[in-house]
Amino acid sequence: MTDSPASDGAAAPQRLRTLDAVRGVAVLGILLLNIIDFAMPGYAEIDPSFYGGSTGANWWEWAIAYAIGDGKFRGLFTMMFGASTLLIADRALLSGQQPAKVHYARMATLFVFGMVHAYLIWAGDILVLYALTGMIAFIGWRAPPRMLATIGLLLLAFKFADGMLAYQHIEAARVASTQPGADPQMVADWRSFVQQADPHRDGIAQELAGYRGSYADALAVRTRTAIFFQTVINRIAFVDTLALMLIGMALFRWGFFSGTWSRRAYWLTAATVPLAWAGYVPLIDWLSATHWAPLTMIATEAIQLSLLRPWLSLGYAALVILFVQSGRLPGLADRFVATGRMAFSNYLGTSIVCTLIFNGYGLGWYGYLQRWQCLIVVAGMWLLMLTWSKPWLDRFAYGPFEWLWRSAARGQWQPFRRTSPVANVSQ
Repeated sequence: MTDSPASDGAAAPQRLRTLDAVRGVAVLGILLLNIIDFAMPGYAEIDPSFYGGSTGANWWEWAIAYAIGDGKFRGLFTMMFGASTLLIADRALLSGQQPAKVHYARMATLFVFGMVHAYLIWAGDILVLYALTGMIAFIGWRAPPRMLATIGLLLLAFKFADGMLAYQHIEAARVASTQPGADPQMVADWRSFVQQADPHRDGIAQELAGYRGSYADALAVRTRTAIFFQTVINRIAFVDTLALMLIGMALFRWGFFSGTWSRRAYWLTAATVPLAWAGYVPLIDWLSATHWAPLTMIATEAIQLSLLRPWLSLGYAALVILFVQSGRLPGLADRFVATGRMAFSNYLGTSIVCTLIFNGYGLGWYGYLQRWQCLIVVAGMWLLMLTWSKPWLDRFAYGPFEWLWRSAARGQWQPFRRTSPVANVSQ
């Protein structure tokens, strides 16, 4: 699944240059996983044996994407969403507006964007989940950051405990179902799990036909998938999404995303990256050994969701902040900053371009590429985002979708073209 932008594109002061750069890296990185959902039947995103290849270069693509990208950039996006919620609320208060009114207007319009995105463009939308979760997270706007972080960590702990308990129960049911005189309830629980967790490989042909066909054909398949995402997947993802938003809000209050921590603190945070990557090795081995069994996925998801992903997300953010503050390759840093300021346009633009590449009403590549070949498309999209964002912002005040979102949330058209030259953001 994917993610979403954290800001409607309001021009950021220099001290928040690091925040925009982190957001830019997040919108680039999230495509590492989303590309599989664009290119082939959706379950292949988590199980490479489902479609797209699971041996050789394809296995390595899955393993590397699983360790480096799976959920980490979405987690970073989610934290940034929480951070930007406070940033915009603070700005509203300083300008004499009502922060709650501004926030809920943004969330309501974001919800509309998400529904259009999910049903008319790509079913893997995350905007609807962000809009609904953001409405609840705003309750913590004035809460102390320690409280926000504590609640977020407790929610992640709950997800871990819930996942591991579910794994233990279902594993016990699996073992019991093979024993003579097994408890009928345990047998029923195991059979129910097998039935519900079946990835339904017989549906692959239907997805291929739908997304390789006309827009109407794709719309029919996309609608069913979007309904499933919004009624099942989003409900499951709500707790950890809220947790990461609250943690992002706390980190914003503590100055993490603004680059105010010491370099030593950022380096210590960045040091979690190789440690967390090492933690993925046994998970990758376990999933491969069990051929990506749904039961194994329950345990591995619980472990990485609460114990590995958040630390990797923070480690990535720390690395980006250190890079921006180093002053090295200022041109590349400027590109990350611009890409982040246009995260909404880049997120939606990626969906539009990728669906035109893969769906039948475009180039029709759906289901034809192997997993590793999809990385070529990712590289092209990265180059496109890094190339167009800065020149656009040199001429316009907002990205196109940021401008539309901001205008809709405020109930009037906002100025679009720049009226004065843009400053050199690398200074």
